[in-house]
Amino acid sequence: MRADDCVRDLRFEKDVVTEIFELADSMGPLKIVHVHEASLGLRAILVVDNVAMGPSIGGMRMAPDVSVQECARLARAMTLKNAAAGLPHGGGKSVLFGDPRMPKSDKETLVRAFASALRNTEEYIFGPDMGTDEECMAWVRDEIGRAVGLPRELGGIPLDEIGATGFGIAQATDVAMEHCDFELDGARVAVQGFGAVGMHAARFLTERGAVVVAAADSRGAVHDPHGLEVSKLIELKAHGDSVAAYPGARMLGRDDIIEVECEIWIPAARPDVVREDNADRLKAKLVVQGANIPITAGAERMLAERGIVNIPDFIANAGGVICAAVEYRGGGEATALATIEEKLRTNTALVLRQAKEDQALPRDAALHLAKTRVDKAMSFRRFSSFSTAPRFV
Repeated sequence: MRADDCVRDLRFEKDVVTEIFELADSMGPLKIVHVHEASLGLRAILVVDNVAMGPSIGGMRMAPDVSVQECARLARAMTLKNAAAGLPHGGGKSVLFGDPRMPKSDKETLVRAFASALRNTEEYIFGPDMGTDEECMAWVRDEIGRAVGLPRELGGIPLDEIGATGFGIAQATDVAMEHCDFELDGARVAVQGFGAVGMHAARFLTERGAVVVAAADSRGAVHDPHGLEVSKLIELKAHGDSVAAYPGARMLGRDDIIEVECEIWIPAARPDVVREDNADRLKAKLVVQGANIPITAGAERMLAERGIVNIPDFIANAGGVICAAVEYRGGGEATALATIEEKLRTNTALVLRQAKEDQALPRDAALHLAKTRVDKAMSFRRFSSFSTAPRFV
């Protein structure tokens, strides 16, 4: 790296640190760790947001354009998600800069090095996320013995294989039908982000009679108003192809899926895909947030004004972390699925009912539920004030 690049990078980091301190509140973040090993090309960040309810669980995300801000927002989402689900865990998140499609040997080197750097950060338990999978968690476990979402061979419950998060999304969607003017059987579904979460959400929903009419991934999108075969879409992804290769369907621009007419729209990719500048393009009646923070606060208000029912991320997509928490305590797949079903259905019904009674946004009702639990847990801690300002390592 050239000297002027180093100066720019340091200035950027200083701006980020300032922003994080300004965003800090009574819940966190507790700790921010920046890992940089130039000889390996390693640059990564961990944000431990809050541990009042227990050690934090959160996925390790890998992408070229991750950031401290994104990591901090995702860590807070995990605090809220774990609290709303009633799990004995706080929220954390880690991000690893890099292309997840890099050669396997290079990826393994980075993942192992990052895990080793966090060996003594016992407040954080690694889990899989966008760009990482159960094999990555096996590497982490081999390095530091602290990971969930492991392969079956290591005693884990492989989240992606059983589709834990997608299973939970289907449960939340089913409960939301009480607040919608259509039936799930025959409902048209569009999935923005046909990856580990989106494909399983599509699979479980079609088993309940829904029809997937559009799907998008990072390389393109396809639409067929008469329905797409989910099994064919999954087969394409299994072979490393994009959903855009689906035969016979109309190809769309990757972001044009927001304009597809449907009853159910599932964002299951990156943050902030629905914003104030494009929310009016959404043509759905129900949004079930499969990704973390996929819709901005302003856009959520716009959807509510149009009468679109919207299930917040940390309520709808908690299936994965619930499964991880069950695994961490030695439970099996059947226990995990039963726990996901019970918690997702209960919380979705509670949040939507409370939002309706209070004439409030579902997110406001969900935040009240989660924050009440975190505040109560923090009141039991001797040094709860440690969460009022971030510590940088």
